[in-house]
Amino acid sequence: MTSSTDGRANPPTRPGAHAHGVSDESDIRYVLGALVLISLFLIVEVTAAFVGSSLALFADSGHLLTDVVALAVSAWALQLVKRPAQGRWTFGLRRAEILSAAANGATLVAIALIIAVEAIIRLVSPHRVEGALELVIALVGAAVNIAAAFVLSRANRRNLNIRGAYLHVVTDLYAFIGTAVAGLVIVLTRWQRADSVASLVVVALMLRSAWPLLRDAGKVLLQGAPDNLDLDEVRAHLVRLNHVLDVHDLHAWTISSDLPTLSAHVVVDDGCFISGDAPQILDALQECLDEHFAIAHATFQLEPATHEGHEEGLHP
Repeated sequence: MTSSTDGRANPPTRPGAHAHGVSDESDIRYVLGALVLISLFLIVEVTAAFVGSSLALFADSGHLLTDVVALAVSAWALQLVKRPAQGRWTFGLRRAEILSAAANGATLVAIALIIAVEAIIRLVSPHRVEGALELVIALVGAAVNIAAAFVLSRANRRNLNIRGAYLHVVTDLYAFIGTAVAGLVIVLTRWQRADSVASLVVVALMLRSAWPLLRDAGKVLLQGAPDNLDLDEVRAHLVRLNHVLDVHDLHAWTISSDLPTLSAHVVVDDGCFISGDAPQILDALQECLDEHFAIAHATFQLEPATHEGHEEGLHP
């Protein structure tokens, strides 16, 4: 007997969780607001980088460009996620959130490698850098990124897509601080290599931000169980329920950052199929998951003990 609890109502919204609809529209506005701020300053910084021959400013510009792309992709992904499930897209396009986060992480790595190569070249053969211009632009950039980070901080950062965009902006803030320090060093000491050193700091920050994004997106795309979910504990809770003898083929994964999903084969007393207790068992299974593990989307297959012989080779 196969039954799904997908039709059950979702549990009450938990602290920190966002409801869909109005909050989704707000998140898009926050992302677009940050996108406008970053895009306007990008034009200013690229111009200053050319005028001042500053690799650190070019590095920041490259990172800002990834910010612009990340924010644009994030806004697009938020629009895709709103589309209802239909046709072959039985979960809608909720995975767009994860693909966007993975793309953000990949662009961070690519830009970081390009900047690292140029920084090493300039460490060997320093270029003249306008330290004062670099300092001023970096301070203005830090102010712009503080504003953009504040706007994005109001969005739902439990969403992996938005978290990726937010990390881009915050990393750029740190990078601008490093660039400002480099500009100040050049103004005070004329040590031109400070520009390259600041660029390598930017590279380290970009890679540091990219790793958790790629790791978390990879776990979702590879159907890994959520980090906060212990499947042995889930099985232990379920087998304590009345009439439940065993649980096997237990699988858990996430469709998107806010939609954990679970399926399992549940062995129950043979008499449950005659007495009519199966619907109550399904209710109890779902209530257990909802109460203890905050999982509202689950599918269970109820089966008698004699059915196990037909499932050789399946997941334990």
